[in-house]
Amino acid sequence: MSPSASLPATTGHLSNTKDLGEGGRRPSSRSLRLSSRMVGGMDLRKVDSLASIAEAEDLDLSRLLDRPRLKIERKRSFDERSVSELTASGNLRQVDSYDSVYSLGTMRSVLDTPVSPAPNPFDPHPMVAEAWEALRRTMVFFRGQPVGTIAAYDHASEDVLNYDQVFVRDFFPSALAFLMNGEPEIVKNFLTKTLHLQGWEKRIDRFKLGEGVMPASFKVKHDPTRKTDNLIADFGESAIGRVAPVDSGFWWIILLRAYTKSTGDLALADSAECQKGMRLILALCLSEGFDTFPTLLCTDGCSMVDRRMGIYGYPIEIQALFFMALRCALTMLKQDTEGKEFIDRIVKRLHALSYHIRNYFWLDFQKLNVIYRYKTEEYSHTAVNKFNVIPDSIPDWIFDFMPTRGGYFIGNVSPARMDFRWFSLANCIAILSSLATPEQSAAIMDLLEERWEELVGEMPLKVTYPALESHEWRIVTGCDPKNTRWSYHNGGTWPVTLWLLTAACIKTGRPQIARRAIDLAENRLSKDSWPEYYDGKLGRYVGKQARKFQTWSIAGYLVAKMMLEDPSHLGMISLEEDKAMMRPPIRRSASWTI
Repeated sequence: MSPSASLPATTGHLSNTKDLGEGGRRPSSRSLRLSSRMVGGMDLRKVDSLASIAEAEDLDLSRLLDRPRLKIERKRSFDERSVSELTASGNLRQVDSYDSVYSLGTMRSVLDTPVSPAPNPFDPHPMVAEAWEALRRTMVFFRGQPVGTIAAYDHASEDVLNYDQVFVRDFFPSALAFLMNGEPEIVKNFLTKTLHLQGWEKRIDRFKLGEGVMPASFKVKHDPTRKTDNLIADFGESAIGRVAPVDSGFWWIILLRAYTKSTGDLALADSAECQKGMRLILALCLSEGFDTFPTLLCTDGCSMVDRRMGIYGYPIEIQALFFMALRCALTMLKQDTEGKEFIDRIVKRLHALSYHIRNYFWLDFQKLNVIYRYKTEEYSHTAVNKFNVIPDSIPDWIFDFMPTRGGYFIGNVSPARMDFRWFSLANCIAILSSLATPEQSAAIMDLLEERWEELVGEMPLKVTYPALESHEWRIVTGCDPKNTRWSYHNGGTWPVTLWLLTAACIKTGRPQIARRAIDLAENRLSKDSWPEYYDGKLGRYVGKQARKFQTWSIAGYLVAKMMLEDPSHLGMISLEEDKAMMRPPIRRSASWTI
């Protein structure tokens, strides 16, 4: 991360959050946040947002454990309205057939989810109230309105760098937490403010960036003399390595859909500004060039792995987010003249992208054995080793790591190169977006169970595996002192991935894996002051340069807890499989000859 303005300018403005509690009080560590709901026909009396845990324990929830499934009725969201009701009101577009409308009663994965073995699945953990209090301290206000959360609120650190800014990717779990808690205002404001920043002219040195590029981050600069607020955006010109964030636009589109699904507010996505913003992002990604692959060609440092880590080429994290953003945009673009053109291009790209990644990025025991026996220097359309990968380049560790049961999407595939590393964010997004087939999704979860010690250890979840060491570390990272072995992005453990793991577990019908991971997190996270990342093969040590009170570590935990309590929240961030993509039409290439 790059140097930026100092923290006091922002934290002074954060003082507006002091009065967020009801009656002017900040929730204590014993406070409880519950919403009124009807559960299985039993009326749970409304509990005040500041009610004590003792009061909440008076609620009779014992009968819930006897039920095979929970049917939760809440204030109806967009996800829970019937298709016929939406069609009658004219709010359901034709392309919504790509995206199933969720409800707790019809969601496939929930039907396979066993009842929690815990004595009371709704018993709040003391960390929940503490996490909410910590999350609210990070809120940033622009002209009196909440617009995001800063990256970290670490009082002990004197070197602020840019952790006092609102990052697009970092805010995503915070946004989900607020949406799940019935507080959509901050999410809406964030979406509109970043959309406004997209329209700014973006230059690095003398080079002008594409019009659709979204900022990596922004901050609010408060002028106490004039009593004005101004936004300052970073499009990569201040970032380490001066790399523009490829993933920011994808996260923005995915969040816009999550907001729409959660609130039922179609007006924002339908607005001319949001429609134009989506088209500008898509125009950058769908433009034609010299590429022979449907994947996006990227440089190092363009995503969450924001330093040199050998992900240049076609990194799986970007491809998975690209796929999900395309599917989300497909449900929100209007079928007007401009929108229809993009819809047609998206559908074609999705067919090609899903086929390419499912076939060439997928690795399991059988596929590894095929690659191990590859012949090289094959020519013509009959080639099996299409990328001319040299079998001797397969790293030794993968042969022991790969179980006979399980599989995953590898890190990168390009000519004569396969990066066999595991990337957790990408594989979880592949499950949530249905880029992974049901069989592949199950195999990814199998791998997590089979290699729990390596990928989870004592704290979820390894962002990459394994670590680069010795000569390989020197060559690939350029001797990066922050990405030493088993640290930061080089095999480090990032608690923020807990929400992604939980969502993937719920979708695949394996909530017990998420419960196990959350239990591990609850043993350490609060005691360690919510660090950014952990170091070591098992994730045992707080990262040597990790910030404390890292916002997305806090928000990731809250989202995981809320999703496990109410799996219907999954509808915000999950897309069901599109059957049409499973069997794309096969056409003979124009260059193919007999």
